[in-house]
This record gives sequence, structure tokens and C-alpha cells, in this order.
Amino acid sequence: MLKKLYIAIAIFIVSVIVDQYIKYIFVDGFVWHSDCISLVLAYNKGVAFSMFAFLASYLKYIQILFVIGIIIYLINNKDIFMQYYIPIALLLSGAISNIYDRFIHIGVVDYVYWHCKFDFAIFNLADVLIDLSIVMILYISYKKSKQDKI
Repeated sequence: MLKKLYIAIAIFIVSVIVDQYIKYIFVDGFVWHSDCISLVLAYNKGVAFSMFAFLASYLKYIQILFVIGIIIYLINNKDIFMQYYIPIALLLSGAISNIYDRFIHIGVVDYVYWHCKFDFAIFNLADVLIDLSIVMILYISYKKSKQDKI
């Protein structure tokens, strides 16, 4: 259990530091354009696709409550943590990094803008980590359900 906890903490810390460093580069003025992808600074005051932007400054506190809820759930269900410790570390690092943005900027720092053949939402590394963690959780769950049937 302790080894997995240390690995999760290391993944969490490294992911937050890398995400915040990349965001700092864009806040500092970096811009790059190509035919399909532009790397430009944008502040998202909502969540995915700017949903719930009307909640303004309350959103960060609502998200903190969600993160606390996840942590309390994991403390009470250590077996879940043991099964999913890597995706949990990625999920929490992405969430905390984006929440941190809300406290030091006017919104979440986004910078990857896909515009090849269709426009897509602007996103950041923390968003990718959150999405990746969900895919990993689904994959691990699928694999486990197949093993349970055998």
C-alpha cells in the first residue's frame, strides 16, 4: 500500500509541476500557429467547453468540494485506491492544477487550440491528464470484469 501511495504522490507532484510550468510559458506570452493547431493563451472561466462559466468565482470552491469528496471516498475505500492509484494520481493532479489556476489567474489557463477541418475547444495538459485517467479507469475496470467472468 505504501509503495503505491508514494508512486501516486510522485506522479501527482510531477504532473502538477509540469502542467504549471507549461501554463507559465503561455502566460508569459508564448504563441505558435500551424495549419491545424495553434498554441495560444486562453482563460476558461467555466469547465469543459466553458460550461458553468456563470458560476464565476464559486466554481473553484465547488470543484474543491468535489476533490475533497473523492479523497474522503478513497480514504474509506482503500481497495479502490490500490486498484486505480495511477489514474487517480493523474485525475487529482489535473483537477488541482486547474483549480490552482482559478485562484491565481482569471480562469483556467488553456493553450492548445485544434482548428483543422473543425474547431475544437481549447485545452491544456491537465485536461488531457483528466481524460487519460478516465480512459485508464475504464480500461482497468473492463480488464477486471473480464477476469472476474473467468
